[in-house]
Amino acid sequence: MAYSEELAQRIRVRIGSNPNVVEKKMFGGVAFMNQGNMAVGVSGNELMVRVGLEGYDAAIADPGVRDFDLTGKRMKGWVLVDSQTIAANNDLRGWINVGMDFAGTLPPK
Repeated sequence: MAYSEELAQRIRVRIGSNPNVVEKKMFGGVAFMNQGNMAVGVSGNELMVRVGLEGYDAAIADPGVRDFDLTGKRMKGWVLVDSQTIAANNDLRGWINVGMDFAGTLPPK
């Protein structure tokens, strides 16, 4: 499955030149790793966001957000945000911050 290069580029712009963030192709998309931990990524034209188990219920309650199921099985602590929900740059930035903040709480890899 191809991923939205346009969305990936929008993420790159918002992350900037953070030395702790590395981009990596995986799962047929692209992921952005914060200190070695996956924080956000692009799957198709949707944004994958690592929200953690404690942040899951609040995240999934937002309109345009759904479970992330890579193989038909829900990935706990992850959500997908649809393209309409992140059409505005401020909305995209907010979701990127959620993923980056969560990944930043994990031990570096």
